[in-house]
Amino acid sequence: MRPHFLLSVPALAKNFRKNIEATIAKKGRFTERLFRHALRVAYAYNKDGYLRGTGWAGLLRPLVALYDKILFSKVREAFGGDLRFFIGGGALLDSELQRFFYAIGVPMYQGYGLSEATPVISTNSPRHHRFGSSGRLVDPLEMRIVDEEGRDLPVGEKGEMVVRGENVMAGYWRNPASTAETVRDGWLYTGDMGYIGADGFLYVLGRFKSLLIASDGEKYSPEGMEEALVEKSPYIEQVVIYNNQSPFTSALVVPAREAVLKHLRGRGVAESELPAEGVRLIAAEIAKYKVGGEFAGEFPERWLPASFALIAEPFNESNGLINSTMKVVRGKVEERYRDRLDYIYTPAGKDPLNEPNLAVFN
Repeated sequence: MRPHFLLSVPALAKNFRKNIEATIAKKGRFTERLFRHALRVAYAYNKDGYLRGTGWAGLLRPLVALYDKILFSKVREAFGGDLRFFIGGGALLDSELQRFFYAIGVPMYQGYGLSEATPVISTNSPRHHRFGSSGRLVDPLEMRIVDEEGRDLPVGEKGEMVVRGENVMAGYWRNPASTAETVRDGWLYTGDMGYIGADGFLYVLGRFKSLLIASDGEKYSPEGMEEALVEKSPYIEQVVIYNNQSPFTSALVVPAREAVLKHLRGRGVAESELPAEGVRLIAAEIAKYKVGGEFAGEFPERWLPASFALIAEPFNESNGLINSTMKVVRGKVEERYRDRLDYIYTPAGKDPLNEPNLAVFN
């Protein structure tokens, strides 16, 4: 019997999407344009998943059914024809990625959990799901959202997620110090930031250790922004956004070097101009999220990188900058490229057209 669902991490799902889009592109320009239009129609009909087909969007149902029959069903056949949904975990899922797979008829239901909670805490499901959320708590688990002093916060306010239930561990093996820090009065302090919306869905924002901290003390989780930059740009392969009470937010960017050079040469850019134009292309991709850009408003302006350092070597398991679950090890990346981060905050380094950046495209 073939399985009807698949456990997946975002990196794997992204590869699936790239392969699907590459296959569609090979079918010719007409098929590719039709596929793009079908996606737009499905996105409008599906809304955020939870409100699928409601209101005026219900009028699109016949067209969605047609596109599903002539296009999306063919895509599902490539997965064996029986795959009904993904269960996504291991890292935050980009909402755009969820919309894509929902449109083609293989939804990605994001969940949240920890090994210390063996391991599921919440999940979306075919019956209740909303893009961008981590679903609803499993029964009978309890959750509180608390501030830095451990005080309960009201619905909708973000803080640390703490949980209690029979699935919570008794403690770490032969490590009473870590146990005392993590499990207090039966409550597991997850170290993750999030909030519970008025809709009852849990929204996980990221690890407290990953938070950007502005010079005025305000905090922000960069993980959604990093996911979006990689997912929506064919020229950015990896990115780590940084702000540790710094004058402005910066980023370490691994460019998709060959894609950048191919694009620029296709535009007729002279070889001598490739380094500068390559840097400008990366800057333009980030600028799409700023005022007037294609994706303006998706993230607060103050947290968008004001400058960046280009890194030639990808983050991977071999150099220790990616762990076994395909997550970037932020602390190790920042430690390895500390000199580049420090350089960004100098007058010469703040200008993206600095020598180390230009050298990446030489």
